[in-house]
Amino acid sequence: MIDRAGLADFLRRRRDALRPEDVGLPPGFRRRAPGLRREEVAQLAGMSTDYYSRLEQQRGAHPSAQIVASLARALRLELDERDHLYHLADLTPPARRAGRHIGPGLLALADRLTDVPLVIATDVDEVLWQNALADAVLGHREPGTGRESNITWRWFAVPGSRDRFPGEHWATHSAAHVADLRATHARRAGDPDVVELVNDLLERSAEFRRLWERHEVAVRRHALKSIVHPEVGLLELTCEILFTPEEDLRIRAFLPVEGTDAREKLELLRVIGTQSFEQSGT
Repeated sequence: MIDRAGLADFLRRRRDALRPEDVGLPPGFRRRAPGLRREEVAQLAGMSTDYYSRLEQQRGAHPSAQIVASLARALRLELDERDHLYHLADLTPPARRAGRHIGPGLLALADRLTDVPLVIATDVDEVLWQNALADAVLGHREPGTGRESNITWRWFAVPGSRDRFPGEHWATHSAAHVADLRATHARRAGDPDVVELVNDLLERSAEFRRLWERHEVAVRRHALKSIVHPEVGLLELTCEILFTPEEDLRIRAFLPVEGTDAREKLELLRVIGTQSFEQSGT
């Protein structure tokens, strides 16, 4: 049974313990108390302020596993704290694999890298977090555990997901997706999330089946990306992929290719994104 009083108290205390600069927000003025405001936690977790406020007031619906995972990231919880939050919400915590939890140190680093598009995903390409510039360059992806947040699934199964990539590069990207998933499939043989993803893709996509049968294996660590943005045109970027020690989390940083105008275009998109956010908040 959900412990509403305990959940409300834990959320409030963790919110009070954080400073805006801990989560990449400006300090602001006229703060009557230390810590984050409710609306700031709600924004970081991707939910409405009203929904979050109800949780702190011991009201509202039973939070889902996806909501609790978002709150754990927003509040920069360590694994023990994350598991405690799940128990308070009467949910079973996920397995203790790094790929399901972004630690506060990594999030603190990511919050400071605002001038490059940054995406944090699992080893099966489920997007857990991406910054505002990645939203602007790649298109917004709602973090979560469903298929809609999975880069490889969307590439092969969702029409329109390739629109920002030149058509002549599709075959190369497809082969890279499959070879990388092959490596994860071998390393984590039998894990349900990997097996289900591969089986679903085999059923859904003839292109995926053809590439899977080639049995090519290659973990992606570096790639050149040409992205056609609807507002600024062609962006030539280098995608550097960094791994956590267990290689369960992958951090994609998209850097401008030297000798191109990508740096200026990224800066323009960063300004446009900031202005759009400010306008939407007025």
